[in-house]
Amino acid sequence: MKKGLHLIVVWLLLALFATQPLTAKAAEVKKPPLGEKTLSAIVIERDTGEVIFEKNSDKALPPASMTKIMTMLLVMEAIDEGKLSFDEQVTVSEYAASMGGSQIFLEAGEQMSVDDLLKGIAVASGNDAAVAMAEHIAGSEEGFVKMMNEKASELNLEQTSFKNTNGLPIENHYSSAHDLAMIAKELLKYENITEYTGIYEDYLRKGTDKEFWLVNTNKLVRFYPGVDGLKTGFTQEAKYGLTATAEKDGMRVITVVMGSPTSKERNAEVTSLLDHAFNNYSTKTLYKKGDVLGAATVVKGSEKTIEAITEDQVSILLKKGEDSKEPVVNTSFDESVAAPIQKGDVVGSLTVEIDGKTVVSTDLVASETIDTASWWQLFKRTLSTFAGK
Repeated sequence: MKKGLHLIVVWLLLALFATQPLTAKAAEVKKPPLGEKTLSAIVIERDTGEVIFEKNSDKALPPASMTKIMTMLLVMEAIDEGKLSFDEQVTVSEYAASMGGSQIFLEAGEQMSVDDLLKGIAVASGNDAAVAMAEHIAGSEEGFVKMMNEKASELNLEQTSFKNTNGLPIENHYSSAHDLAMIAKELLKYENITEYTGIYEDYLRKGTDKEFWLVNTNKLVRFYPGVDGLKTGFTQEAKYGLTATAEKDGMRVITVVMGSPTSKERNAEVTSLLDHAFNNYSTKTLYKKGDVLGAATVVKGSEKTIEAITEDQVSILLKKGEDSKEPVVNTSFDESVAAPIQKGDVVGSLTVEIDGKTVVSTDLVASETIDTASWWQLFKRTLSTFAGK
């Protein structure tokens, strides 16, 4: 009897082990395709802009609060250009305070710093905060929306039209996964933006009787290592969307999903897309932002030459497991740039080729501002030229 029981146990164990590989294979087959629970999606590597994955990425859809990526971009540009400062106080209008949906409960006449309003936009998706910032920069929300659309045109975004600053439902307000990824790519040039979008929780009006607790609407900031932005979106019309960014081993990825049925499915889709990117690709950095690659000649300037620097980090995208070929870097500099020159003006170009194919093309920009030379400087140069002869 005991012998018979032993044989049965052995047979059951053998049967179990024999079916394990089949079970594993079955689980692998059942793995859902990327982007299944989305209307559209895209994954790009930030430095190169190369597309790693896409699904209907040019489809125009309501972006909901992902609109605020463009709002934040224009705020960061204004700060970078010296037109705005983080500690500057903004007075809230009745119109801004009247915004519904996600808000930080601003009151008409209240003053709040740009720093805190940016937190309100990035972390809590405050519709009121977005309008308050828009009015402060452009004088009105309408004026700011015009700036948003002008920037979209500058970035060659063909499936984007903005009608407000916050993404509340309105006719002819739309964007695409591709266009949102391009706006995010531009926003991430301002490296300190993730100091805001990467906050999981914080407070506004701290220490007052109107203290307000901020909790990031993007839960992946807390639950996916490396995620530090950028913006969620939800309306009944748009369903659930998320523009996320994460950095791992020096590679930064931007992922956009639109039209997911639930926030749980949205987060699961973004997680799968980020995993796919980091598991299969890596980047090689060729130049850091601000590296000097040469000089351009200045005509009638206070200086005779201007350093040409990289506008952003320059990298190439590599597929893991594949042999990487040596990139060929080509640079060119303008033979003569007329003064005055502003810091950031284009003075040259850089391309990177692999196997004869251009994989990176970017501008080289002026490292500093150079004024027009005075008549006395030009006179002395003329004299020195004759003396040299």
